[in-house]
Amino acid sequence: MTKRKASQLETTEPEGASSGPRRSARQKRSALEETAPRDHVVNATTQKAPKKSGRSKAVDPGHPTNSEDEKTRAVTKEPNKKPKPKAAKAQNSSTTATKSNGTTNSSEKSFWLMKAEPGSRFENGTDVKFSIDDLASRTEPEPWDGIRNYMARNNLRAMKKGELAFFYHSNCKDPGIVGTMEIVHEHSPDLSAHDPKAPYYDASSKPEDPKWSVVHVKFRSKFAKPIGLRELREMGKPGQPLEDMQLLKQSRLSVSRVSPAEWDYLMSVANERGGEAE
Repeated sequence: MTKRKASQLETTEPEGASSGPRRSARQKRSALEETAPRDHVVNATTQKAPKKSGRSKAVDPGHPTNSEDEKTRAVTKEPNKKPKPKAAKAQNSSTTATKSNGTTNSSEKSFWLMKAEPGSRFENGTDVKFSIDDLASRTEPEPWDGIRNYMARNNLRAMKKGELAFFYHSNCKDPGIVGTMEIVHEHSPDLSAHDPKAPYYDASSKPEDPKWSVVHVKFRSKFAKPIGLRELREMGKPGQPLEDMQLLKQSRLSVSRVSPAEWDYLMSVANERGGEAE
């Protein structure tokens, strides 16, 4: 059978249908509006289609919705942003900070004060006299031995080669700072502690386990005018440059620390008084 075209199917009427002219949909609606009450007129253009029955399709939690897909695509399109580096902590600009007790940071150069007795005094039958002039006369590094105080010993052990120390005349008529010396050999065992004939023999110190230490020093300078203990005490009053000096806080300590600021101040005082002796 020959297939009919779609246009023929749409225009051919079934048998028994009226052969009169067909009214358009507009004419039918007009007739309906005339016979039906105004309140019941149905506006075909605004009537909503009935909702379909049944539950809507559940969203698979494993697959994002369209909006989530868009967000995901937006995120993946953005370049990976590196986290901003944290701001570096501010550095301390001071390289010569001095603690209140006169000590300095381990990375800084330290200064010292070491006491000796210029007048004759005998210990265990030996004269322990030793002055700045005795040190100046030495042609070899001098061992600073005889220290029998633990804090003084610890200060000896903290000394580094090349560091400087004040020479202090002690237990005499005019005690005070009389010059300077240099540490040329760092600490080693004090062998005099094991010698029964030595001035400061210590039977409790054993050669296999020595308790005491010694450093070697050499002469650097002698002041034209010493800085006496009475003057040092005036400089160590509250608010003065030496108020925290270990020498004045622990007066019986034979080896003490000197801060860089204290060292510079005392050297300026010595220079104002004529500097080094000729």
